[in-house]
Amino acid sequence: MSPKLVIGANGFLGSHVTRQLVADGHDVRVMVRPTANTIGIDDLDVTRFHGDIFDDDTLREAMDGCDDVYYCVVDTRGWLRDPSPLFRTNVDGTRNVVDIAKDAGLHRFVYTSSYATVGRRRGHRASEEDIIRDRGLTPYVRSRVQAEELVLRYAREHGLPAVAMCVSTTYGSGDWGRTPHGEIIAGAAFGKLPFVMKGIELEAVGVTDAARALILAAEKGRVGERYLISEKMISNAEVARIAAEAAGVAPPTKSIPLPVTYVLATLGTIKGRLRGTDERLSLASLRLMRAEAPVDCSKAARELGWQPRPVEESIREAAQFWVQLREARRKAKAAG
Repeated sequence: MSPKLVIGANGFLGSHVTRQLVADGHDVRVMVRPTANTIGIDDLDVTRFHGDIFDDDTLREAMDGCDDVYYCVVDTRGWLRDPSPLFRTNVDGTRNVVDIAKDAGLHRFVYTSSYATVGRRRGHRASEEDIIRDRGLTPYVRSRVQAEELVLRYAREHGLPAVAMCVSTTYGSGDWGRTPHGEIIAGAAFGKLPFVMKGIELEAVGVTDAARALILAAEKGRVGERYLISEKMISNAEVARIAAEAAGVAPPTKSIPLPVTYVLATLGTIKGRLRGTDERLSLASLRLMRAEAPVDCSKAARELGWQPRPVEESIREAAQFWVQLREARRKAKAAG
Protein backbone atom coordinates (compact mmCIF):
# COMPACT_ATOMS: atom_id res chain seq x y z
CA MET A 1 0.00 0.00 0.00
CA SER A 2 1.51 3.33 -1.09
CA PRO A 3 1.89 6.09 1.50
CA LYS A 4 -0.44 9.07 1.81
CA LEU A 5 0.97 12.55 2.36
CA VAL A 6 -0.76 15.36 4.24
CA ILE A 7 0.82 18.78 3.71
CA GLY A 8 -0.21 21.10 6.54
CA ALA A 9 -1.07 18.21 8.85
CA ASN A 10 -0.77 20.40 11.96
CA GLY A 11 -3.76 22.55 10.97
CA PHE A 12 -7.34 22.05 12.09
CA LEU A 13 -8.58 20.22 9.01
CA GLY A 14 -5.20 18.70 8.16
CA SER A 15 -4.88 17.08 11.58
CA HIS A 16 -8.29 15.43 11.20
CA VAL A 17 -7.43 14.17 7.72
CA THR A 18 -4.24 12.71 9.19
CA ARG A 19 -6.03 11.09 12.10
CA GLN A 20 -8.60 9.44 9.85
CA LEU A 21 -5.97 8.14 7.44
CA VAL A 22 -4.04 6.59 10.34
CA ALA A 23 -7.25 5.10 11.75
CA ASP A 24 -7.98 3.62 8.32
CA GLY A 25 -4.68 1.76 8.46
CA HIS A 26 -2.70 3.77 5.92
CA ASP A 27 1.01 4.49 5.90
CA VAL A 28 0.88 8.26 6.49
CA ARG A 29 3.47 10.93 5.90
CA VAL A 30 3.07 14.50 7.08
CA MET A 31 4.85 17.65 6.04
CA VAL A 32 4.94 20.46 8.57
CA ARG A 33 7.07 23.51 9.22
CA PRO A 34 9.90 22.92 11.74
CA THR A 35 8.34 25.44 14.16
CA ALA A 36 4.74 24.23 13.76
CA ASN A 37 2.63 23.33 16.78
CA THR A 38 1.87 19.67 16.11
CA ILE A 39 -0.08 18.82 19.27
CA GLY A 40 -3.02 17.64 17.15
CA ILE A 41 -0.98 14.79 15.64
CA ASP A 42 1.76 14.16 18.20
CA ASP A 43 0.14 10.91 19.35
CA LEU A 44 0.05 9.44 15.82
CA ASP A 45 2.49 7.04 14.21
CA VAL A 46 3.40 9.03 11.10
CA THR A 47 6.55 9.82 9.15
CA ARG A 48 7.45 13.49 9.42
CA PHE A 49 9.04 15.75 6.86
CA HIS A 50 10.03 19.20 8.06
CA GLY A 51 9.88 22.09 5.63
CA ASP A 52 7.59 24.74 4.24
CA ILE A 53 5.75 24.83 0.94
CA PHE A 54 8.66 26.56 -0.78
CA ASP A 55 11.13 23.84 0.20
CA ASP A 56 11.41 21.97 -3.10
CA ASP A 57 13.75 19.23 -1.92
CA THR A 58 11.54 18.33 1.05
CA LEU A 59 8.42 18.38 -1.11
CA ARG A 60 9.96 15.98 -3.62
CA GLU A 61 11.21 13.67 -0.89
CA ALA A 62 7.85 13.65 0.91
CA MET A 63 5.90 12.96 -2.31
CA ASP A 64 8.25 10.28 -3.58
CA GLY A 65 6.34 6.99 -3.79
CA CYS A 66 3.05 8.46 -2.55
CA ASP A 67 -0.23 7.84 -4.33
CA ASP A 68 -2.39 10.54 -2.71
CA VAL A 69 -1.43 14.00 -1.49
CA TYR A 70 -3.79 16.06 0.67
CA TYR A 71 -2.95 19.76 0.54
CA CYS A 72 -4.34 21.50 3.64
CA VAL A 73 -2.28 24.70 3.79
CA VAL A 74 -4.08 28.04 3.77
CA ASP A 75 -3.66 31.50 5.27
CA THR A 76 -7.14 32.44 6.48
CA ARG A 77 -6.33 35.86 7.93
CA GLY A 78 -8.87 37.78 5.89
CA TRP A 79 -8.53 40.82 8.17
CA LEU A 80 -4.93 41.66 7.20
CA ARG A 81 -4.42 45.24 6.01
CA ASP A 82 -1.51 44.12 3.85
CA PRO A 83 -2.83 41.15 1.87
CA SER A 84 0.54 40.14 0.43
CA PRO A 85 1.00 37.23 2.92
CA LEU A 86 -2.34 35.81 1.72
CA PHE A 87 -1.19 35.73 -1.89
CA ARG A 88 2.29 34.53 -0.91
CA THR A 89 0.89 31.44 0.85
CA ASN A 90 -2.40 30.81 -0.91
CA VAL A 91 -1.27 31.46 -4.48
CA ASP A 92 2.52 31.44 -4.75
CA GLY A 93 2.88 28.57 -2.29
CA THR A 94 0.22 26.52 -4.03
CA ARG A 95 1.90 27.15 -7.39
CA ASN A 96 5.21 25.88 -6.03
CA VAL A 97 3.63 22.71 -4.64
CA VAL A 98 1.60 21.78 -7.72
CA ASP A 99 4.60 22.44 -9.96
CA ILE A 100 6.34 19.62 -8.12
CA ALA A 101 3.24 17.46 -7.67
CA LYS A 102 2.53 17.33 -11.42
CA ASP A 103 5.69 15.26 -11.93
CA ALA A 104 5.32 13.03 -8.86
CA GLY A 105 3.20 10.28 -10.47
CA LEU A 106 0.34 10.75 -8.03
CA HIS A 107 -3.05 9.06 -8.05
CA ARG A 108 -4.80 12.12 -6.60
CA PHE A 109 -3.89 15.58 -5.42
CA VAL A 110 -6.69 16.66 -3.08
CA TYR A 111 -6.66 20.43 -2.75
CA THR A 112 -8.42 22.19 0.13
CA SER A 113 -10.28 25.13 -1.38
CA SER A 114 -13.14 27.18 0.03
CA TYR A 115 -16.85 27.51 -0.60
CA ALA A 116 -16.10 31.23 -0.97
CA THR A 117 -14.78 30.47 -4.46
CA VAL A 118 -18.28 29.61 -5.66
CA GLY A 119 -20.51 32.37 -7.00
CA ARG A 120 -23.38 32.99 -4.60
CA ARG A 121 -26.30 35.36 -4.87
CA ARG A 122 -29.51 35.85 -2.93
CA GLY A 123 -32.45 33.76 -4.02
CA HIS A 124 -30.27 31.10 -5.65
CA ARG A 125 -28.84 27.87 -4.26
CA ALA A 126 -25.25 27.86 -5.48
CA SER A 127 -23.53 24.81 -6.95
CA GLU A 128 -20.09 24.01 -8.31
CA GLU A 129 -21.23 25.35 -11.69
CA ASP A 130 -21.63 28.88 -10.36
CA ILE A 131 -18.61 31.00 -11.27
CA ILE A 132 -17.70 33.83 -8.95
CA ARG A 133 -17.21 37.32 -10.33
CA ASP A 134 -13.88 38.92 -9.64
CA ARG A 135 -15.34 42.37 -9.12
CA GLY A 136 -15.44 43.52 -5.51
CA LEU A 137 -13.85 40.44 -3.95
CA THR A 138 -11.91 40.80 -0.73
CA PRO A 139 -8.16 40.03 -1.00
CA TYR A 140 -8.64 36.79 0.94
CA VAL A 141 -11.35 35.49 -1.39
CA ARG A 142 -9.40 36.66 -4.43
CA SER A 143 -6.37 34.69 -3.22
CA ARG A 144 -8.49 31.56 -2.79
CA VAL A 145 -10.10 31.96 -6.21
CA GLN A 146 -6.73 32.41 -7.89
CA ALA A 147 -5.27 29.40 -6.09
CA GLU A 148 -8.18 27.14 -7.00
CA GLU A 149 -8.07 28.26 -10.64
CA LEU A 150 -4.33 27.54 -10.63
CA VAL A 151 -4.82 23.98 -9.35
CA LEU A 152 -7.58 23.21 -11.85
CA ARG A 153 -5.51 24.68 -14.69
CA TYR A 154 -2.67 22.33 -13.76
CA ALA A 155 -5.19 19.49 -13.94
CA ARG A 156 -6.21 20.53 -17.46
CA GLU A 157 -2.83 21.48 -18.87
CA HIS A 158 -0.21 19.52 -16.94
CA GLY A 159 -1.92 16.26 -16.02
CA LEU A 160 -2.07 16.95 -12.28
CA PRO A 161 -4.72 14.53 -10.93
CA ALA A 162 -6.26 17.28 -8.81
CA VAL A 163 -9.63 17.55 -7.12
CA ALA A 164 -10.68 20.84 -5.47
CA MET A 165 -12.69 20.60 -2.26
CA CYS A 166 -14.69 23.77 -1.56
CA VAL A 167 -14.99 23.41 2.21
CA SER A 168 -17.19 25.66 4.34
CA THR A 169 -16.61 26.79 7.95
CA THR A 170 -15.44 23.82 10.01
CA TYR A 171 -16.45 23.09 13.61
CA GLY A 172 -15.35 20.36 15.97
CA SER A 173 -12.87 19.24 18.60
CA GLY A 174 -9.10 19.48 18.29
CA ASP A 175 -9.05 23.16 17.34
CA TRP A 176 -5.64 23.61 18.96
CA GLY A 177 -4.83 26.68 16.87
CA ARG A 178 -8.05 28.37 18.03
CA THR A 179 -9.54 29.39 14.70
CA PRO A 180 -11.65 32.57 14.61
CA HIS A 181 -14.89 30.56 14.50
CA GLY A 182 -13.50 28.32 17.23
CA GLU A 183 -13.04 31.38 19.41
CA ILE A 184 -16.78 32.05 19.24
CA ILE A 185 -17.50 28.55 20.51
CA ALA A 186 -14.87 28.83 23.23
CA GLY A 187 -16.30 32.18 24.35
CA ALA A 188 -19.82 30.78 24.49
CA ALA A 189 -18.70 27.60 26.27
CA PHE A 190 -16.87 29.63 28.93
CA GLY A 191 -19.81 32.00 29.35
CA LYS A 192 -17.63 34.91 28.24
CA LEU A 193 -19.20 35.80 24.93
CA PRO A 194 -20.69 39.25 25.62
CA PHE A 195 -23.00 39.30 22.62
CA VAL A 196 -23.81 37.72 19.29
CA MET A 197 -24.13 39.44 15.94
CA LYS A 198 -27.55 39.25 14.33
CA GLY A 199 -27.80 38.63 10.62
CA ILE A 200 -24.56 36.66 10.44
CA GLU A 201 -24.96 33.24 8.83
CA LEU A 202 -22.31 30.87 7.58
CA GLU A 203 -22.27 27.60 5.70
CA ALA A 204 -20.85 25.10 8.18
CA VAL A 205 -19.70 21.49 8.44
CA GLY A 206 -18.17 19.25 11.06
CA VAL A 207 -14.41 19.05 10.71
CA THR A 208 -14.42 15.25 10.87
CA ASP A 209 -17.00 15.16 8.08
CA ALA A 210 -14.95 17.58 5.99
CA ALA A 211 -11.88 15.40 6.51
CA ARG A 212 -13.82 12.33 5.40
CA ALA A 213 -14.91 14.19 2.27
CA LEU A 214 -11.26 14.81 1.34
CA ILE A 215 -10.43 11.14 1.80
CA LEU A 216 -13.42 10.09 -0.30
CA ALA A 217 -12.30 12.55 -2.97
CA ALA A 218 -8.96 10.74 -3.23
CA GLU A 219 -10.85 7.50 -3.78
CA LYS A 220 -13.74 8.62 -5.97
CA GLY A 221 -13.30 12.26 -6.98
CA ARG A 222 -13.11 13.10 -10.67
CA VAL A 223 -9.93 14.82 -11.77
CA GLY A 224 -10.41 18.50 -12.57
CA GLU A 225 -13.68 18.75 -10.63
CA ARG A 226 -14.57 20.73 -7.55
CA TYR A 227 -16.92 19.61 -4.80
CA LEU A 228 -18.84 21.75 -2.32
CA ILE A 229 -18.49 20.46 1.25
CA SER A 230 -21.00 21.87 3.73
CA GLU A 231 -23.82 20.52 5.88
CA LYS A 232 -26.06 23.56 6.31
CA MET A 233 -26.24 27.29 6.80
CA ILE A 234 -26.35 28.30 10.46
CA SER A 235 -26.45 31.63 12.25
CA ASN A 236 -23.80 33.00 14.58
CA ALA A 237 -26.41 33.20 17.34
CA GLU A 238 -27.41 29.55 16.91
CA VAL A 239 -23.78 28.40 17.07
CA ALA A 240 -23.29 30.32 20.32
CA ARG A 241 -26.53 28.94 21.80
CA ILE A 242 -25.65 25.32 21.00
CA ALA A 243 -22.13 25.71 22.35
CA ALA A 244 -23.29 27.31 25.59
CA GLU A 245 -25.92 24.65 26.23
CA ALA A 246 -23.40 21.87 25.53
CA ALA A 247 -21.09 23.40 28.13
CA GLY A 248 -23.90 23.81 30.64
CA VAL A 249 -23.84 27.61 30.77
CA ALA A 250 -26.35 30.25 29.82
CA PRO A 251 -26.15 31.42 26.19
CA PRO A 252 -25.44 35.08 25.42
CA THR A 253 -28.49 37.24 25.98
CA LYS A 254 -27.31 40.37 24.19
CA SER A 255 -27.21 40.79 20.44
CA ILE A 256 -26.05 43.45 18.03
CA PRO A 257 -28.18 44.27 14.98
CA LEU A 258 -26.47 43.95 11.63
CA PRO A 259 -26.35 47.72 10.94
CA VAL A 260 -24.52 48.24 14.23
CA THR A 261 -22.10 45.46 13.32
CA TYR A 262 -21.33 47.29 10.08
CA VAL A 263 -20.64 50.46 12.06
CA LEU A 264 -18.24 48.59 14.33
CA ALA A 265 -16.56 46.98 11.33
CA THR A 266 -16.16 50.38 9.70
CA LEU A 267 -14.59 51.74 12.87
CA GLY A 268 -12.28 48.74 12.98
CA THR A 269 -11.21 49.40 9.39
CA ILE A 270 -10.52 53.06 10.13
CA LYS A 271 -8.62 52.20 13.31
CA GLY A 272 -6.45 49.75 11.38
CA ARG A 273 -5.59 52.34 8.77
CA LEU A 274 -4.78 55.05 11.30
CA ARG A 275 -2.77 52.89 13.68
CA GLY A 276 -1.32 50.46 11.16
CA THR A 277 -2.82 47.47 12.96
CA ASP A 278 -4.70 44.37 11.78
CA GLU A 279 -8.20 44.53 13.25
CA ARG A 280 -10.13 41.26 13.24
CA LEU A 281 -13.48 43.03 12.96
CA SER A 282 -13.23 45.02 9.76
CA LEU A 283 -15.36 45.47 6.68
CA ALA A 284 -13.30 42.81 4.89
CA SER A 285 -13.71 40.24 7.68
CA LEU A 286 -17.43 41.03 8.04
CA ARG A 287 -17.97 40.31 4.37
CA LEU A 288 -16.42 36.89 4.93
CA MET A 289 -18.85 36.22 7.77
CA ARG A 290 -21.92 36.83 5.65
CA ALA A 291 -23.05 33.98 3.43
CA GLU A 292 -25.16 35.46 0.66
CA ALA A 293 -26.92 32.21 -0.23
CA PRO A 294 -26.95 28.50 0.65
CA VAL A 295 -24.93 26.00 -1.35
CA ASP A 296 -25.91 22.68 -2.91
CA CYS A 297 -23.68 19.80 -1.84
CA SER A 298 -25.55 17.05 -3.68
CA LYS A 299 -22.62 16.48 -6.04
CA ALA A 300 -20.42 15.34 -3.16
CA ALA A 301 -23.18 13.07 -1.90
CA ARG A 302 -23.84 11.65 -5.35
CA GLU A 303 -20.30 11.16 -6.62
CA LEU A 304 -18.31 10.65 -3.42
CA GLY A 305 -20.93 8.97 -1.26
CA TRP A 306 -20.40 11.70 1.34
CA GLN A 307 -22.95 11.81 4.17
CA PRO A 308 -22.20 14.41 6.86
CA ARG A 309 -23.64 14.43 10.34
CA PRO A 310 -25.72 17.41 11.51
CA VAL A 311 -23.24 20.20 12.18
CA GLU A 312 -24.89 20.81 15.55
CA GLU A 313 -23.19 17.63 16.80
CA SER A 314 -19.77 19.00 15.84
CA ILE A 315 -20.51 22.33 17.54
CA ARG A 316 -21.31 20.46 20.76
CA GLU A 317 -18.09 18.46 20.44
CA ALA A 318 -16.16 21.69 19.98
CA ALA A 319 -17.68 23.21 23.12
CA GLN A 320 -16.89 20.09 25.13
CA PHE A 321 -13.32 20.13 23.80
CA TRP A 322 -12.75 23.64 25.12
CA VAL A 323 -14.32 22.87 28.51
CA GLN A 324 -12.26 19.69 28.92
CA LEU A 325 -9.08 21.47 27.83
CA ARG A 326 -9.62 24.24 30.36
CA GLU A 327 -10.26 21.69 33.12
CA ALA A 328 -7.14 19.71 32.20
CA ARG A 329 -5.02 22.86 32.28
CA ARG A 330 -6.53 23.87 35.62
CA LYS A 331 -5.66 20.48 37.12
CA ALA A 332 -2.14 20.58 35.69
CA LYS A 333 -1.59 24.04 37.14
CA ALA A 334 -2.88 22.93 40.54
CA ALA A 335 -0.65 19.85 40.50
CA GLY A 336 2.40 21.92 39.52
